[in-house]
Amino acid sequence: MAEEKVSVLEGFKAFLMRGNVIDLAVAVVIGAAFTAVVNSIVKGLINPIIGAFGTKDLEKYRSCLKAPCETNATGDIVDGIPILWGSVLSAVLTFLITAAVVYFLMVLPMSRYLARRAAKAAQAEEEQAVVDAEEIILLREIRDELVAQRAPVRDGGGSGSSA
Repeated sequence: MAEEKVSVLEGFKAFLMRGNVIDLAVAVVIGAAFTAVVNSIVKGLINPIIGAFGTKDLEKYRSCLKAPCETNATGDIVDGIPILWGSVLSAVLTFLITAAVVYFLMVLPMSRYLARRAAKAAQAEEEQAVVDAEEIILLREIRDELVAQRAPVRDGGGSGSSA
């Protein structure tokens, strides 16, 4: 029973020490930090720019679905059914900014790098194919030369012994 626990623990350790798990953990930590940056950009820059056309806080934009929406002194809704489309718009802007930054700073450069790497690999394979073809031609020439050198000896040895 102790051997099973040891092997399970060793397997778990091997799982954690794999590069993929460590890379994923780093990505989650960086993603969390990046989310804070994007949220601050949306709240500190985008919301005030949009707020220049109305309220200063984008998340306060709302419409009332049923009855007039009434609020108390603290801003809490007392009556009516509000649709908080300002907070949805803020979340959409956060998503679009995050997606744009990830695409332009990570995905696009990586895809260009991989395309260049694939082109170099294809060129190297093509060059290797040419080298291999030249080697095959050279080996055929050597084989034909060896066959040509042996052929007269066999013919001469064979005709000399029969005569």
